Parts: sequence; C-alpha cells; structure tokens
Amino acid sequence: MCEYEFSVRVRYSETDVMGYVHHSNYARYYETARWELFRKLGVPYKHIEDEGYMLPVVSMNFKFIKAAVYDELLVIKTKIKCVNSPRITFSYRMYNEQHEIINKAEVNLAFVDKKTRTICTIPFFVKDAIANAV
Repeated sequence: MCEYEFSVRVRYSETDVMGYVHHSNYARYYETARWELFRKLGVPYKHIEDEGYMLPVVSMNFKFIKAAVYDELLVIKTKIKCVNSPRITFSYRMYNEQHEIINKAEVNLAFVDKKTRTICTIPFFVKDAIANAV
C-alpha cells in the first residue's frame, strides 16, 4: 500500500517536566503525517471536507518504545495498511535521529457524510488516488 515519510522537530512546548515529548503529541504528529500522505496522493484533507466528507478517528493504538526529546528531528513513516470501506487503517513507525524506532501506532478512521453525519463508503476520488499510488 501507499507509504509516506514525514519529519517533525520536537518543539519545547510539546515536552513535559521530564523533558520528554508528552504522549498526547503523538496523536498530533501522526495526524499531520496522515494528512501529508493524503496531500501527496493529490487529495488534501480540505478537498475531502469540501466534497462533503469527514474522517473521524475510530481507534488509536500506540506502542511507546523510547522517549523523544526537545529539538530532536523525528521521522514518521506512514502507511495505508488497509482500505475496507468505510474504514481506512494507517500504520506508523516513528524514528529518532539515531534511526532507532521509538514509537509504533495504528489508527483507524471511518468516512462520514458531513450532512447526514452517517458512515458512508470511501469516496471514489480517494479510492482512485490510493489505487494509482500503489
């Protein structure tokens, strides 16, 4: 399936009193990496919303292996693991500057119609973009 590599530098405000990235920031990092993958596919999230769809998170699973610290450059490898309408599953691997894996994650989202707020099938333009990238 599709893969994308995204880098982010840890900001001071993202760390806790111990000097480590606070766990809540991992969801933000992964969300940004996910939308950059969609942008690479030619379907920015804004376009998805403009077409009448939303993608709420259904589940998240993180495995914390090592801590990330202030000013460290992190590399996130994002992969579309499974497309099973209406759900789409992303897997993530996060690496530190020493190229050590520090976090693994899997996030499931579901396509929802913005007007009716009901689950719907994956829009054709998203399916096509994913299929053309493989």
